[in-house]
Amino acid sequence: MTATEILRKYWGFDQFRSLQEEIIQSVLHGNDTLALLPTGGGKSVCFQVPAMMMDGICIVVSPLIALMKDQVEHLKDKGINAIAIYAGMGKREIDILLDNCIYGDIKFLYLSPERLLSPIVRERISYMNVNLIAVDEAHCISQWGYDFRPPYLQLTALREIHPDKPVLALTATATAFVKEDIQAKLAFKNAKVFVKSFQRSNLSYAVIDVEDKHKKLLEIVRNVKGSGLVYVRNRRETAEIAAFLQRNGVSADFYHAGIEKDLRFKKQEDWKKDTIRIMVATNAFGMGIDKPNVRFVIHLDLPDSLEAYYQEAGRAGRDEKRAFAVLLANASDQLILKGKYKDSFPSIAEIKKTYHYLGSYFQLAYGAGEGLNFEFDLADFCKRFNLAVIKTLAALKFLEHDGYLVLSENIFLQSRIMFTANHEDVYRFQIENAGYDSIIKTIQRSYGGAFDSYVKIKESDLAKRLKFSFNDVVGHLSKLQQLEILSYLPQTDQPQLQFILPRADQMHLDIDVKYIKLRQQIQLDQINAVLSYSTTFTCRSKQLLHYFGEVNAVKCKFCDVCLAEKKMEDLAQLKDKIDFEIITHLQTQWCNLDELVTKISVGDETDRIARIRELLDAGKIKGDGKRYYI
Repeated sequence: MTATEILRKYWGFDQFRSLQEEIIQSVLHGNDTLALLPTGGGKSVCFQVPAMMMDGICIVVSPLIALMKDQVEHLKDKGINAIAIYAGMGKREIDILLDNCIYGDIKFLYLSPERLLSPIVRERISYMNVNLIAVDEAHCISQWGYDFRPPYLQLTALREIHPDKPVLALTATATAFVKEDIQAKLAFKNAKVFVKSFQRSNLSYAVIDVEDKHKKLLEIVRNVKGSGLVYVRNRRETAEIAAFLQRNGVSADFYHAGIEKDLRFKKQEDWKKDTIRIMVATNAFGMGIDKPNVRFVIHLDLPDSLEAYYQEAGRAGRDEKRAFAVLLANASDQLILKGKYKDSFPSIAEIKKTYHYLGSYFQLAYGAGEGLNFEFDLADFCKRFNLAVIKTLAALKFLEHDGYLVLSENIFLQSRIMFTANHEDVYRFQIENAGYDSIIKTIQRSYGGAFDSYVKIKESDLAKRLKFSFNDVVGHLSKLQQLEILSYLPQTDQPQLQFILPRADQMHLDIDVKYIKLRQQIQLDQINAVLSYSTTFTCRSKQLLHYFGEVNAVKCKFCDVCLAEKKMEDLAQLKDKIDFEIITHLQTQWCNLDELVTKISVGDETDRIARIRELLDAGKIKGDGKRYYI
C-alpha cells in the first residue's frame, strides 16, 4: 500500500498536510530526519504511516506519558497493535510486553526515555525487528533546549543497538542552535531537515500591561466569542479564576495535574465538546489535545520561555480561522519571573541535603535502592523536611542529570492483574477454596488473556458483577496475590521516582557544577527573551519568528503592535486629508466654523474642530473671531 492509501485506510484523510509526505518519503529512503512542525501540525502521522508500510516494529520515545497512552489507545482503535512501557510498571509486566514485541505482531512500542536506562529493555530491543526509531519532543535531548531531559541522552544506546535504522526526530519548537544540537546528539547520518515556518498568519498576538487582570480578562472573554483557554501560574489560581468567571456569568472550569484522573478526563471532554466554554489551567493542560476551534488563549502570567509560550498560545486557531493569543503582564510579573529564576538554582549543599532526605523519606540504607521505583508525593516530601518546592524540583533535576535517580510525571496506572499460577493450579484452588470461586470465574469471563499478560481491570466493575463492596474486591485480590494465585497491581496516580544507583552518602555524591552553571545561563537567556518580548514595541509575530531563526520575517499586521502602528498611520493620514480640505475651501472663500466643519468630508466633528484649532495655533489659517481665512 502507498502512503496515501495507508493514510486513507487508517486515518480517513485523502491527502497529507504540508511537509508530512516529504518527511515520510525521507524516512522510507532510510534518511535520518529532523522534522519541525508547529503545535497541531500532525507529527505522529509522520512516523506512524511509514512504520505501517515497513516490516517490523517502530520504537517511539516520548517523555509525555499521557500522550503515549492516548496514542496507543488511538492506534488500537484503528486495529493497529501498539503498547507503551513507562515508569511505574513492574519488572514482570515489562518482561511480558517486551516478549510480545519480539515474538508477537506489535507495530509500535512507545517508551519513556527513563526505560532506556534499563539493561533488560536494551537487551530485548536488540532482538526486535526494528524498522524506525521515532523521537518525539526531540528538543528534550538538547542541553540548550527549554525542556532538557537527561534520560534522553540514553537514546544513543538505541543507535548503537540498531545502527542502520533511520531515526526521525520530531519537535514543535527549536531554535537554530537546538536544531543542530539534536542532530549531533542523535548522531545523524544522511540528515534531512524539514522545517515548517513558525508563522501563524491567523493568530493575532497581544501583550497588555494591566494591573487589574481580572477586569481585563472579563472584557476579553465578553468581546471575543467562542471557546478559550486561560493559563495561570499555579493550581490554586485555576480554581479562583474559574470561580471568578462563573460569578460573572461565563461558563468556565479548571484543570490541573492534582485532580483525580476520571474527573480530569471529564473536564477535558466537557471543554472539547463545548459543554464548558473556557478552561482555566496550569501548563499541565493541552498537550496532545486536538481542539481546532479555540478562539483565544490568555496567559495571566509571564511564561518561563518563548518556546513554552509559543506551544501554549499555538493551541488557538488550529482551524486556520482568526484567533487571539493574549499575554497579560505588568512590572510585578517581571519581578516574579526574575525571582523564580533565583529560586530555581539550589546550592551544592542543598542538592546533597535533598538527596539525603530522599534516603530517609523512603527508608533506604546506604548502598541499597538500585533500580527501586517509588510513588513520590513532592508536596508531602517538602512539607516533611521543610523544603521549598521549586528549589527541590530543581535539585531533583540536577540529581537526575548526574545519574542518581529519575523522576517522571504524574502517571495514572489503571489496576492490572495476571494469573501467576497455571490453569490447572487455579482450577484446583477454586475447588479447594469455594469462597474465591466466584471472583476467579468473573475475572476469567470478563478479562481475556489474564494467564498470558497483565490485563487492566476496574475493581468497581468487579464489585458490581459480584455484588461485593469495592473494599471486599480489593481484599480478595490482595489475598489471592498473597496465595500466589495472581499478581495484583492496584491503580496509582502519583509521580514515580526511581533510584538508578544505590544510595550514596553525601561525601561521595558527585554533583556536576559546570552543568548547573550552564543551565543558569540558558535559563537566564530564556527569561530575558520573555522579558524582551513583553516589553519591546515590535511586531510580536516577528519577534517570535526571529527567536526561532526566521530572521527575514515580515510584520504580521494583526498583533497589538502592528494594529497600533496602523492606527497611528491612519490618524496621520486622516489629519493630512482634513488639513487639505480645510486649506482648499478657505482658498476660495471665507467660512465660519459651522460652514467649514460641514464642508469637510472626512473624519468626525471632533477630528475636524481639532484640526482647525491646530492649524490656527500653527498660523497656517487665520480668523477674525467670526470667520476663517488664509
